[in-house]
Amino acid sequence: MGLNTLSGRFLILTVIFVMLAEVFIFVPSVARYRESYMMNRLERAQIASLALLASEEIDPTLERELLENAGVLNVVLRRDEVRQLMLSSPIPTPLTATYDLRDAGAGELIVDALSRLVNPTPEVVRVIGNPVQDAGLLIEVTMETAPLRAAMLDYGLRILILSAVISIFTATLLFLAVRGFLVKPIRGVVGAMQSYAASPEDARRIIQPSAGIRELREAEDALQTLQSQLTANLRQKDRLAQLGGAVAKVSHDLRNILTSAQLFADRLETSQDPMVARMVPKLLNSVRRAVHLCEATLTFGKAEEAPPQLDYVRLSEIVDDVFEGERLVEESGACDFIDDVPAGLTLRADREQLYRVLSNLVRNARQAMASAGEGGAVTIDAGETEAEWFIRVSDKGPGLPPKAREHLFQPFYGNARKGGSGLGLAIAAELVRGHGGQLALETTGPGGTTFAITLPKTVVDMEAAAE
Repeated sequence: MGLNTLSGRFLILTVIFVMLAEVFIFVPSVARYRESYMMNRLERAQIASLALLASEEIDPTLERELLENAGVLNVVLRRDEVRQLMLSSPIPTPLTATYDLRDAGAGELIVDALSRLVNPTPEVVRVIGNPVQDAGLLIEVTMETAPLRAAMLDYGLRILILSAVISIFTATLLFLAVRGFLVKPIRGVVGAMQSYAASPEDARRIIQPSAGIRELREAEDALQTLQSQLTANLRQKDRLAQLGGAVAKVSHDLRNILTSAQLFADRLETSQDPMVARMVPKLLNSVRRAVHLCEATLTFGKAEEAPPQLDYVRLSEIVDDVFEGERLVEESGACDFIDDVPAGLTLRADREQLYRVLSNLVRNARQAMASAGEGGAVTIDAGETEAEWFIRVSDKGPGLPPKAREHLFQPFYGNARKGGSGLGLAIAAELVRGHGGQLALETTGPGGTTFAITLPKTVVDMEAAAE
């Protein structure tokens, strides 16, 4: 046990506080002892004076013995308004003070007691008090202070020794209680934390709250929640790492397959069929985007998208490509695609990445309406201000459920439909942040959902854009 431990410091503080409490008890106790000592001398002096009243004359030797037994030098008794010297002996030094115990207050008694303790000089003082059993009006004695001070020091020493014993005993009991009820549970929590830190992926090492003290139980509950969330996140990250490796392998082979498909599609450009001639450019663009996406996936080890290659692009052309691709997938014709983008609107962005953003948002909107079994429309409108460009993607679907809103842009958490991967919005948000912009949920409800994209016209700090 050292002073740097909780139990050690608690032990020292307990001793200090108990001793401090004993000091507050010691001072009035010594003052009361001094008062009792003087009252005892007055009573003895009154008894000695009664021996003189019983006989008209008293032997000097007997008088000296009476004064010595009373512990005083002179005894004066006032009876019937007459002040009478009952017993007397030579006074070695002049009187230095007079103490009237008849109406002395607590503060006065304490001050006089402390003054006597700090003053080692022998003195002779007068003490006045009321006689016992009303045997007179008052009684006063003269006495030496040396015996009084010696008795006070002896009493004080005994009080201090007793206080020290009580302090040590009390501190020991409190020390044992603290070790049993506080330190031991804290060590258990620390041990659980150390065990968990050794292998945070092992769910068996998560602390099981067992403390009976409410504050410690709350700390254990909070620690259990934290460890459970951390373990789940670590497992999720491990699955993501494994998924990344698998996707990289698949993308490698898929890139080779798509490259071959691109070569075959190139030959279709020589076809004389008008329908083929119209569809081949879009097919080539789709294959080229797929190849580019596979190549980007192979760099997934950096855990981030490649920086955007910014250039001024016409937004309506990208929207046309997105809608054309979705119309090919949407064979039922239940979903309408409405382009409200100004024909001449040009903005600064990476064409391929912006295509992926809009494609993810439009696909999510179409699938949400399809899963609800309702028809509807997906609308893209856009505009600009002096500081930024804005793009809105709206649908007439059922709206996002509350669970999806809580983790909207988190991978594998923000899926709004059954069977969804929860990656589309996360990818879109990351690509928009790469442009220094922001993707936000503007409105959602039974009347539909609207996502808003804002792209700054000036350079924006990436951390500010993420916030």
